[in-house]
Amino acid sequence: MKINIVGTQIDCYSFDEVVEMTIDRALTGTSPTYIVTPNSQHINNLQHDSLFRKIYHQAFLAIPDGMSIIWAAKFLKTPLTEKISGSNLLEKLCERGASKPLRIFFLGGRPEAADRAAEILERRYPGLKIAGTHCPPVGFEHDPAEINLIARKILSTAPHILFVGLGSPKQEKWIYANYQKLKVPVSIGVGVSFEFTAGMVKRAPVWMQENGLEWLFRLLVEPKRLWQRYIIGNPRFIFLVLRQKLRSAKKF
Repeated sequence: MKINIVGTQIDCYSFDEVVEMTIDRALTGTSPTYIVTPNSQHINNLQHDSLFRKIYHQAFLAIPDGMSIIWAAKFLKTPLTEKISGSNLLEKLCERGASKPLRIFFLGGRPEAADRAAEILERRYPGLKIAGTHCPPVGFEHDPAEINLIARKILSTAPHILFVGLGSPKQEKWIYANYQKLKVPVSIGVGVSFEFTAGMVKRAPVWMQENGLEWLFRLLVEPKRLWQRYIIGNPRFIFLVLRQKLRSAKKF
C-alpha cells in the first residue's frame, strides 16, 4: 500500500519488511533498480523539480526517512507503519548481509568516510563483504575521467547493493543517470550515513531520533550547512501538508 504525502507516493512497510524486500531484490532481481528515502526536504524539492519527480516515480521503494513524514501521514489520517532511516537501513543490511552472499559498495561521503565505515562494519559483522569503496572529488560529475573510473570500479566488483552518499538530490540524480549501465540490483542514497558510521559526524541520541528531534540536533551540529534546509524548509513542508489537508476536507 502507498500513502500520498503532498503528491508523493510513499510505501507503507515495516523496517523488517523493507530489509527483506531489499535483500531479496538484491539477490534475485533480474533488472537494476533503486530505493528513495523521502523526508521533508525531498517533498519540498519534488514540488518544483520535474526530474526528481520522475526519479521518484520509477523507484522500487519509497521509504519514509524522517519523523516529519510519519507525523504528516498521521495528521492526514493515512498513517505509515514506521520511520525507516537510510542510516539504520545501511546498518541492518550490512548485518543481514554478513550471513548472505551479498557484495556491497560504498560510494561518496567525505574523504575517508566510506573507507572507515567499511572497516568498522566489517569488524562489527564478520562475513560482511564490502566489495569496494570510492570517494569522488567535489565536482566529479563534470569530469569524464572520474566518471569512467567510478563505473569501472563498480562494474569490476559487481556489488548487489550500492550505497551512495552524495547528499540529496545529487545522489538520487546520479543513481538515476547510472543505475541501468552499472547493473547493480539495488542502489540506495544514504546521505551522511558513512560519516555517522565512521564517527566523523555525530548522530543525535536515540531519544531525539525517536521523538522527531534529529533535525534539531543536526542543525545545532552543522548550522552553516543545514540552517536553510530546516529553518526555511520545515515551515514550507508544514504549509504543504496543511494545504493537502484543507483540500481533502473540501471534497467532503
